Amino acid sequence: MAFKDLLAFKKSFALAMRIFDTLKKFPKKETYSLTDQIRRSSRSLTVNIRAN
Repeated sequence: MAFKDLLAFKKSFALAMRIFDTLKKFPKKETYSLTDQIRRSSRSLTVNIRAN
């Protein structure tokens, strides 16, 4: 079974995409501090599922 077929991967990817869309609405001054940390952490789950 490929990692892309896993329900956990599909849900974590969908959540990461929702997070990215939400972050687009944040104030510009937060672009490089808060949003950067949130983006990196949202990618972490999908990357870890893919790696195992």
